[in-house]
Amino acid sequence: MNALWTVTAKEMTDLFRDRRTVMVAFLMGPLLMPFLVLGISKLAMNRVTSQLEKPLEVPVVGAQNAPNLIAWLEGQNIVVMPPPADPDAAIRDQSQDLILSIEKDYGEHWRGSQTATVQIIHDSSRDDARIPVQRLQNLLDNYSQTVGSLRLVARGVSPGVMQAVRVGHRDLATPQSRIGQILAFLPYMLILTGFLGGMAVVVDVTAGERERQSLEPLLATPASRGAIVSGKMTAAALLSLVVLVLTLLALKLGAQFAPGIGRMMDIGFMAIAKMMLILVPIVFIGTSLLTFISAGAKSVKEAQGYMSLLMMLPILPTIVLLVSPVKNQLWMFAVPFLAQNQMLLKVIRGELIAANEWLVYFAAGLGIVVVTWLASIVRYNKERLAVST
Repeated sequence: MNALWTVTAKEMTDLFRDRRTVMVAFLMGPLLMPFLVLGISKLAMNRVTSQLEKPLEVPVVGAQNAPNLIAWLEGQNIVVMPPPADPDAAIRDQSQDLILSIEKDYGEHWRGSQTATVQIIHDSSRDDARIPVQRLQNLLDNYSQTVGSLRLVARGVSPGVMQAVRVGHRDLATPQSRIGQILAFLPYMLILTGFLGGMAVVVDVTAGERERQSLEPLLATPASRGAIVSGKMTAAALLSLVVLVLTLLALKLGAQFAPGIGRMMDIGFMAIAKMMLILVPIVFIGTSLLTFISAGAKSVKEAQGYMSLLMMLPILPTIVLLVSPVKNQLWMFAVPFLAQNQMLLKVIRGELIAANEWLVYFAAGLGIVVVTWLASIVRYNKERLAVST
């Protein structure tokens, strides 16, 4: 243990000699995270609010075929616009989000109390058109139900006969769980920060020292290779943990001072403590894995070449869950990155993490750290580690 702490102190001393690196690590991350989270969330909320509240401009093909419908839509905050020459082309080139097309026989079917047809032309693969399309669809549905009910009343039939079952909704979502929807990207950013937060230290103290040929004197000391590896990992992990604490505190502080969406995103100190507890295993997984990779690299440039691949690992669970959402199952808490993603989302949504989930999570995380730590020691025991060429 004495050798371990000696190596840790040596690496931390070397780190703080490079003031620029320390400034980037301690300031850029904690400052950048709140700006990104609050900025992205604010933009998203502004977009949704503006699309829901502002007058919706809808080009209408065949507006003369349904004057009553057009008049009703204009009373529902819809601005009827003249149609483009080629509606399909206008949707494809994104000059229009949606176009309403009214069939020529609409009036004939309407007067005959038959089903009249209208068509919403849109591109379902475009996310920015989703809210306008849904907004117009809801208005047309309401109009259809209202007119249908009036037709039944005119014939002396209760509109209730057309509704055999009335479906109600009891939404159990809490304000905090809705915030979880807004902050769905936050776990990825926190996991990435914890996973690669000690990258600069790990790459410098292994690949960097090997390139500078200053690693050989350290390996020649009486300290065991295990103590040397553990000391370097501890220094990197301490840096990552400090950066994470500063990042979470900066996020909380920024949320308190930000108007509107920022105040909704305020995270309590208990939630921050749980997040830190969740992120501790990924910090040590990241430092041990980076130590193993850097020990096999002959230069800093070679070690940094692996970073682009490692940065993709935390995002894989997010992509999988977006493509194929699944319910939480116990085995998920043993999978790196997926476990952290699910647990952080639970904390953000204010949900309880069961004791067996904590147990599986920490057992799996500890197992991965031990395996990568032992693999790093094996690499450090190879004599060619001290050779930079």
